Amino acid sequence: MLPLNSSLLRARRALRAVAFVAVPAAVTAFTPFISSAHAQTHEVVIGYQDMVVPWRYAQATGAVEKATGYKVTYRKLGSGADVVRALASGSIQLGEAGSSPIAAGLSQGVDLSLFWILDNINDAEALVARDGSGVTRLADLKGKTIGVPYVSTSHFHTLVALQQAGVDPATVKILNLRPPEVAAAWQRGNIDATYIWDPVLAKVKQNGKVLITSGDVAKQSGKATFDGFVAARQFERDNAAFMAGLVKVLADTDAQYRDHKADWTATSKQAEAVAQESGATAADVPASLALYAFPSAAEQASATWLGGGKQSGAAQSLAATAAFLKTQGTIQNVLPDYSAAVNPRFAQQAAR
Repeated sequence: MLPLNSSLLRARRALRAVAFVAVPAAVTAFTPFISSAHAQTHEVVIGYQDMVVPWRYAQATGAVEKATGYKVTYRKLGSGADVVRALASGSIQLGEAGSSPIAAGLSQGVDLSLFWILDNINDAEALVARDGSGVTRLADLKGKTIGVPYVSTSHFHTLVALQQAGVDPATVKILNLRPPEVAAAWQRGNIDATYIWDPVLAKVKQNGKVLITSGDVAKQSGKATFDGFVAARQFERDNAAFMAGLVKVLADTDAQYRDHKADWTATSKQAEAVAQESGATAADVPASLALYAFPSAAEQASATWLGGGKQSGAAQSLAATAAFLKTQGTIQNVLPDYSAAVNPRFAQQAAR
């Protein structure tokens, strides 16, 4: 492992300030009451991001509202760290986040439950070097500037990829930029590379070279990443029927895509809806969706993902991610077991 150095210490301070703002005890204590209030009124706020996934179609068509009878408010957030912070404060009850911010949040004591794998990232995130940057391979990143959202899955794989290539992160300037900021910095020529996902990934590929994808990093290092759906644990306990209905919608929408990919063309209503919710262009949606894998409810209920306790794929991935983040100075603590935060119950119900 690479030693902790001044660059990583600066990153640690930035991560503390930007990614996970400490939640005052009064706010933490009040969070269960917020969840309880939402349970009584059958209202829920869901934090989402800009990933190009089938679930966006369900959002656009009001499928969750129809299936559960709940009033659903969707709040778009800039990163998984923002989602975890919003869950900790009680301003949202559910949200989407990558395995890296989920692991970091759990390690810092945020009371979360991972109940669904939104996607297996595979090749949907990639490290891309800008044309004209002089970067044609990972080793060329020494002395260059990379834009990436801190504590995201792409930040995690940036560090892993650099380590695998023998590049000391201290020799690379890593900027904390959310996806829209990455796009702007790329256009201005302020960054040499970025590790990012669609819709920004599709834009930077137009005048950039893909150095490595998350699928490649996972194969080389054994450190895979995923995007997950997480809930405030108190809300999950108080709203079991809603959770079951939500997961059924998630499972059905993913199945519609897996079983009928030919229907999800650039001019289809599905692609238009996904583009509307994610900020992508409909023309890019089919290719973006193809980069991910969307596990079925049965697969999610198995030990491959959420089932199996400590041996579940999700729990082991979270543990490995947290252990690596600690060596890099991103987090201070690693839990002895992450399986307590992995809940296969609703996937099991949806698989029946």
